[in-house]
Amino acid sequence: MMMEIAQQALKEAEKYTQLAEIFMEKEKVLQLDIQRDHLDFAKEEETMGLGIRVILDGKMGFSYTSNPDEISQAVERAVFNSKTNEKDDNFGLADPSDYPQIKGTYDDKFNSLELEEPLQFAQTMIDTVKEEKCQPTSGGFSAAMAQTLILNSKGVECSDVSTGFAGYIAVNAEKGGEKSTAYDSVSSCFFDIDPQKLAESVCKLAMDSVGGKSVETRDMDIVLDYHSATGLLGTFISALNADNVQRGRSILADKVGQQVVNPQLSIYDDGTREGGLNSSRCDGEGTASQKTALIENGVLNGFIYDIYNARKAKVSSTGNGMRAGFSETPTVGVSNIVLEFADEISLSELDDAILVPDVLGAHTANPISGDFSVEANNAFIIENGEITGPVKKAMLSGNIFQVLKQSQALESEIKQFGAFITPKILVNDLRIVGT
Repeated sequence: MMMEIAQQALKEAEKYTQLAEIFMEKEKVLQLDIQRDHLDFAKEEETMGLGIRVILDGKMGFSYTSNPDEISQAVERAVFNSKTNEKDDNFGLADPSDYPQIKGTYDDKFNSLELEEPLQFAQTMIDTVKEEKCQPTSGGFSAAMAQTLILNSKGVECSDVSTGFAGYIAVNAEKGGEKSTAYDSVSSCFFDIDPQKLAESVCKLAMDSVGGKSVETRDMDIVLDYHSATGLLGTFISALNADNVQRGRSILADKVGQQVVNPQLSIYDDGTREGGLNSSRCDGEGTASQKTALIENGVLNGFIYDIYNARKAKVSSTGNGMRAGFSETPTVGVSNIVLEFADEISLSELDDAILVPDVLGAHTANPISGDFSVEANNAFIIENGEITGPVKKAMLSGNIFQVLKQSQALESEIKQFGAFITPKILVNDLRIVGT
């Protein structure tokens, strides 16, 4: 059905231009929300729609519809919109390609998922939190399946299907009249996430965080756990976005070929990674997904591109023309960002450090300079290779570009949170501010 609708739309668009593109998306989502200790609501939604891009005389026009009966009107709107835009020779469409086969991104279990299973998942989290002597404050579960199809007048035909499952829980803990909070989440392309394990780990974090000691303001070794690392890394990755580079918003713009991070660190954008939460056969423009070496052994290789910014730079797209949905046009975006360290250090080797599981305020970091000042959440003191107790309150301040010059991997599991696939990261001489 999707193919028939997309072909009809492309045929309609080609009445006006030889450069037309159809992006079609069908998504089914099941979502449960938890408020305090009860299930707040459950909803199931299914959406389908298509976006139409046309290029006429070097001018781009876009329109979208969720009604297959209004394809001709949507095409006419796209054509009209193109005539009101400015000409830009950098507009272009993807060429046909051999698309990779991606493994580990689709779980057929989604098609047989009954509402009872997500309800049980959520209830297990609630019950486990209570058993662990904590109080749930919010949480949820979601399951989604997305099907995409891209056709264009140059012969591109790329389809993909993927699933995603996620659970999250936030809790309060109280001990001896003092309180603490904690939050965690888990995501997978498969319905293999464990609600009991998630709830137990969150409650342990909250209980272990109650009370704590004050710390003095100084530079010291900081271990960034997964949430804190990914929160801060977003600012760094924005400097590798070709759109930011070309707009003068990247401090790395003129650093290609230079060492910009620890020589032990390599960073890749890998849209083909097996089991990657953002893996797909192609990007939102129909360019084949690939593994792009952004930084190798500390040296900057290049940036991520969609077609438009690649044409401006006279290079090829890296398969990073991403869409938020059928109602949006493509923009430069990441797939799976992989951090690979050549070596790692054990927790037992740390004599005087702070473990920071999460941070508040990462979004306030300066996107150009990389300077940040964030609150350390659920932080712990590390002494003589052991976690000895919680930190009362503290801030972290520094510069993300400097952080990655002073970082190494802590011996830990590699996990994906959002776009980032990373171990826990040890940063030397980062400023912690006691409060």
